[in-house]
Amino acid sequence: MRIGPGLAVAAIMFSGGSVASAQTLPAYMAPIAGKAAATPSEIATKDMLALNTGMFELYGDAAKIFQKNILSKHPVILGLFSGAGGRMILYRPGMAPIDAPQVPVVYQLLKSVSHSTMALVQVVGPYVDNLDNKSWRGAMLAYRSRMQSALDGLDATPMEPGWRDNNRTILQNNLAFMDECIAKGVITFSTLEAFGKKQAPYLAKNVAWAAQTQVAHWMTVLAEWKAQLGADWDKTYAASNTIYVARQNNVLFSVLVQFFGPDAINSRLLLIETISFTTTPADMLESLTRIIADRSVGALFFGNYHLMDYELMGGDARAAIIAETGKRGMTPFLPPAVPFGSKQWPTLVTPGQGPATIADLK
Repeated sequence: MRIGPGLAVAAIMFSGGSVASAQTLPAYMAPIAGKAAATPSEIATKDMLALNTGMFELYGDAAKIFQKNILSKHPVILGLFSGAGGRMILYRPGMAPIDAPQVPVVYQLLKSVSHSTMALVQVVGPYVDNLDNKSWRGAMLAYRSRMQSALDGLDATPMEPGWRDNNRTILQNNLAFMDECIAKGVITFSTLEAFGKKQAPYLAKNVAWAAQTQVAHWMTVLAEWKAQLGADWDKTYAASNTIYVARQNNVLFSVLVQFFGPDAINSRLLLIETISFTTTPADMLESLTRIIADRSVGALFFGNYHLMDYELMGGDARAAIIAETGKRGMTPFLPPAVPFGSKQWPTLVTPGQGPATIADLK
């Protein structure tokens, strides 16, 4: 067999044979040449760790086939977070996906006005009670111009009269706050605090109206899809994505539960935590596929279909934590042990003292 130039160089550089010892390398090879030393233990460890690395490559290849198989047998609904009130996609075996209509734009208008008030806090927050720093003025003046334009065009927006009046008040209060700060040349905490308390009841109304708009829309969409799927609804999977701050009372997931029922929670209906507000349908399908595929692995090896939904070492780690805290004279603090396949909500469920809604804050 003929050896190419690259293999020949490699043989000279790294082999321990007579060719390497008999030949002197040129000076330009000095920076990279040298004998690579490795102990038998290091080699064995590397070879064993490579099994785990290779597993992920095999997982990826198999997942493509698994996903194709799942979508060929089961309808799938994805509920994706978006700034427009969410996105829902229905996948049906052998048919093109259906992208649901968007939430009415008034949802975004209510959200935009409310966010404009919160944005002011971000503008002024770093400069509260700092008379010597005026670097906030440029950003505030620019944002004031946008705020005025929004107020000027408010009457032309598709919004109910009562809602429009509430948003007019919010925008006017925003402008008054900015004008006061600009006139004084300083943002005092007392001014900021008074502004927050003044806006709170108006913002609360916007939150309620936005929620009503969003929920009514998605309830209508899901009712139509459930009727359309008929008996296939009982084998439909659904998943919604969330980040930490949106997992409690997650709107899309909570709406989906109303149609799937409590027995589907953590079985055919999943809440998938992500690291950003938005994610792609492809990433969601990949995550859903892996969850379903891993269940078959759990059933194959341990005889339990939902075992792999949980941290596999969690049970043994729980026992280890109890043992280790005992050695240290500590009292272990752990959540209740729940059975594999629990239908509990995948969010906080333990009741306690304190407000749990904006209305409770009153």
